[in-house]
Amino acid sequence: MPIRTQNDLPAKRRLERENIFVVDEDRALHQDIRPIEICILNLMPLKEDTELDILRSMSNTPLQVNVTFLTTASHRASHVSRSHLNNFYLHFDDIKEENFDGFLITGAPVEMKAFEDVDYWKELCTIMEWTKTHVTSTLHVCWGAQAGAYYHYGIKKYELSEKLSGVYPQRVENRKIPLVRGFDDYFMAPVSRWTECHSDEIRACKDLVVVSDSPEAGILLCMTNDGKQIFDFGHLEYDRMTLDREYKRDLKKGMRPQIPVNYYPADDPTKRPLLQWRSHANALYSNWLNYYVYQMTPYNFIDANRVIVQTSQALTDLIKEE
Repeated sequence: MPIRTQNDLPAKRRLERENIFVVDEDRALHQDIRPIEICILNLMPLKEDTELDILRSMSNTPLQVNVTFLTTASHRASHVSRSHLNNFYLHFDDIKEENFDGFLITGAPVEMKAFEDVDYWKELCTIMEWTKTHVTSTLHVCWGAQAGAYYHYGIKKYELSEKLSGVYPQRVENRKIPLVRGFDDYFMAPVSRWTECHSDEIRACKDLVVVSDSPEAGILLCMTNDGKQIFDFGHLEYDRMTLDREYKRDLKKGMRPQIPVNYYPADDPTKRPLLQWRSHANALYSNWLNYYVYQMTPYNFIDANRVIVQTSQALTDLIKEE
């Protein structure tokens, strides 16, 4: 997929070194293609690392993707330069009159706080409400998934006795769902969190369908039937070394973390971690962009209500065809 970015976005150079097709603004303007418009609300402190992880995951379809980065106005980021935010990020007020084909809400290191105690919670609620009428499909990741499940469906999060960290086997529950088209029956997925949503509460929600789960790590993927809201409680977008950095960071803080499960060869943190999830991460993001964003959005995205109806019917037809 040619990902369209600002010409001087630092992640663009990294992606090009990895042989990922990135189109700059000048070249994109000369292509007679209707790109899909994706907005990413980046709540992670290390924003440049997260940009790279997500853009890498969205790089494997022939679609042209125009990416807009969003940050909160009610919280001042302290782990990224002000110039980077000024050059590459917008606030909600800048885009609230626009429509987007897809929207992504990242995780955030605020799990141990009640949702209402997070300083940007009210702003996030405003954004999540806005996505109902201005976005075809929203993908929520990790804490973003917990926040979305709580806001939209009242599903609570619960503190774990220790951090759930590692790469866990996941079982696909329904192969007819286009989100997991091309997946194996079982696949590996990185998880890194201190809290969880209980599986029984998710399954009891009539508006949600479970897509994959794990006996050890719980539900990874669930979604609404029409694909308008999709929840990933893990981190399929993570790079090979992300869990390693988190583990060694926690060690330096004296937190005595457990070694991430199924991650290092022979559980030896001095060895290079195994990359076991990249193909399914690519498939997940490609399927989201194709089946729930590109296929469901009219060429001119004007009538949001019409989009919702078309999305629901089209996905029903897709599942019947399977």
